[in-house]
Amino acid sequence: MRIYEELFIAKPDAPDEEVDQFVEQLRTQLTSAGATVDKVDKWGKRRLAYRVGKYREGAYVLLQFSAGPETVKELERRLRVSDLVIKFLTVRIDETMKRLEKRKKEREKRAARRGAAASAAGAPGIPGAPAAPQAEVPAMPGLPKES
Repeated sequence: MRIYEELFIAKPDAPDEEVDQFVEQLRTQLTSAGATVDKVDKWGKRRLAYRVGKYREGAYVLLQFSAGPETVKELERRLRVSDLVIKFLTVRIDETMKRLEKRKKEREKRAARRGAAASAAGAPGIPGAPAAPQAEVPAMPGLPKES
């Protein structure tokens, strides 16, 4: 099972009920194929970056789900043959999520090491540590200091 995001743009003149019904059809198709739908976001109508067919705007819908590659193939086929959909994009995000999680853990480790090293050295900004003397800075560069 892999995690995917499916973003599709529906025709702007399609009623909301029709878009909702189409999203429900996709959801039932995914769940019957053994996938799990994690999130469904309707972004509403937005202006397109360029004209697609005869449309300048569209209704954006984002689906996040976990499924196998065969299920994704069938979902894309349904989106391709649907009259309601004018554009769609499928992105596999499980690798990206793993990479981001790994990066987050590394940052936390570095922050913990920095915090431990700074407290051992008595760095400024830590309670109980001696404060470093502050140099006077003129109010505006190029102007003489006020006395």
